[in-house]
Amino acid sequence: MEDIFQTIGTEDIQENIFQLIGKDWMLISGGTMDHYNMMTASWGTAGVLWRKPVIITFIRPQRYTYEFIEKQPYFSVSFFGEQHKDLLNLCGTTSGRDLNKMTIDGLTALQTPNGAVGFREAKLLLECRKIYFDDIDPAFFQVFEVEKIYPSKDYHRFYIGEITRAWKKR
Repeated sequence: MEDIFQTIGTEDIQENIFQLIGKDWMLISGGTMDHYNMMTASWGTAGVLWRKPVIITFIRPQRYTYEFIEKQPYFSVSFFGEQHKDLLNLCGTTSGRDLNKMTIDGLTALQTPNGAVGFREAKLLLECRKIYFDDIDPAFFQVFEVEKIYPSKDYHRFYIGEITRAWKKR
């Protein structure tokens, strides 16, 4: 990985997290190099929790990636440049049940030190260790507008991942 990426501290991430997640999107990946899946997300957050740098991702139970995130202690979050927007759109609109995403041209998988799957083409790659998860409970919504996002009542599970390593493209 050292030939592609430079290891950085989380405090050295210079990009705007709102831009990275909400506009550029992120690829959440789970599984192993032998069998993995990924999905595009534009919801999430990052910060400090329990004295640890964390990222919080949200995945609906019917998403194929959910199965992979559930099974492994580590997952990755990859951020890409604008030139990869079509690939991210594909990964966000097509299920891994219908398309073997491991064979998508333009995405080259690599393994992080703790066994998560990331991608060579990423401009920023975060290896994350699951430290907590919970399911969204509609009983706790404080504003009605949020409930409208779930017309099928398919509430997300959220995962708090401790960012164990961060790399930026060389």
